[in-house]
Amino acid sequence: MAVSVGTGLQVEMVAADRIVWSGEASMVIARTVEGDVGILQGHTPLLSLLTDAAVEITTPEGIVHAAVDGGFVSVADDRVSILTERALLAEEIKIDEVHAELESVEHLPTGDEREMRLRRAEARMRAYEASRG
Repeated sequence: MAVSVGTGLQVEMVAADRIVWSGEASMVIARTVEGDVGILQGHTPLLSLLTDAAVEITTPEGIVHAAVDGGFVSVADDRVSILTERALLAEEIKIDEVHAELESVEHLPTGDEREMRLRRAEARMRAYEASRG
């Protein structure tokens, strides 16, 4: 796909099983292992690890909220690729399932599995709540 000058960012969020979202955006905010990163047109090339967190994509139609289960973010030539094992758009998140997951995590012993499940549930909760205003 050819990108004309001044069109903003071309963003693609890809999970292992599908293209979750693709389109034009003016800004992307994601959480990397180094901290939050805001990406605008003209951003320097970047390749970074994502944490389990919410991602925000500002489009001409509004803001797209999603939760990603880690992965990578790549930025080059006003193209942003978000690659993750699993991603959910806010409207795909079933909040009852998130609450149930948070409750079930409370009963797990402290450890890596508990921390990972907690981070992922919290990321989904943040994406869901952000999309509701």
